[in-house]
Amino acid sequence: MLQDDIKTTVKMALIEDFGGVLDPSLDVTAQLIAQDAVSHASVITREAGIFCGKEWVEEVYLQLGNQIELQWFVKDGDVIEPGEQLFSLKGNSRLILTGQRTAINFMQTLSGVATEVSKYVKQMEGTNCKLLDTRKTIPCLRSALKYAVVCGGGINDRIGLFDMFYIRENHILSCGGINNAIQTAKKQHPELKIKIDVSNLDELQQALDNKADIITLDNFDYDTIVLAVKQVNHSALLEVSGSINLDTVGRFAKTGIDFISVGAITKNIKALDLSMKFVKSNC
Repeated sequence: MLQDDIKTTVKMALIEDFGGVLDPSLDVTAQLIAQDAVSHASVITREAGIFCGKEWVEEVYLQLGNQIELQWFVKDGDVIEPGEQLFSLKGNSRLILTGQRTAINFMQTLSGVATEVSKYVKQMEGTNCKLLDTRKTIPCLRSALKYAVVCGGGINDRIGLFDMFYIRENHILSCGGINNAIQTAKKQHPELKIKIDVSNLDELQQALDNKADIITLDNFDYDTIVLAVKQVNHSALLEVSGSINLDTVGRFAKTGIDFISVGAITKNIKALDLSMKFVKSNC
């Protein structure tokens, strides 16, 4: 799925730049440069972080004609420092510049996600709790952002609506209660895991009685989470969701829960500051 998505999203991004077709000659500014001009360029980071996005860069230049030679000095998941060279480019000057922004857009976004995830993971060190992502992603970048989460040290929750039941408040109301929702899910797709949101300890017990695989404590306060961990006693996996941030994630992770899900890591994205500079040109 990821490999197909890389090809598709890169193509969409390039077509967006060219006004609807994949044709590098439509970069009118690049046409100011001599057709046979050759350049060397370097991409650096201006910020510390976690790098992510190598395959997207390679796909950009592959779809532009596979005429640019890339030399990599980092790999996805590497820690990078301000001023560090990430990779170099050699080849046709027009194509290097035409692909510059598209390539950097993917890299800065995915590196930004991986970097933010790594900050959460660091706060959770010393516990058995894992950081989960959510479906709160930029449309059409789901698999890319989830890949970036893994590069930053987090783990993926369900990919979409097809690979796991996630029964939430409105599902429960529409199904007539927790029991009906879980039992219907087991009958329809016994091979799929069932996750369910609960809003209090009574609902938690109902989810336990119906043998849900993962129970999400939705916006529970700290003291109630502690009680919930004792109540479950390892008979199901416990997740905490809602209003978790870098300042609080470490404290919640120490309660004994299994997962903390944070939508902000793939929703409130701060791109990493990356830059391309030409180091030599032959016009």
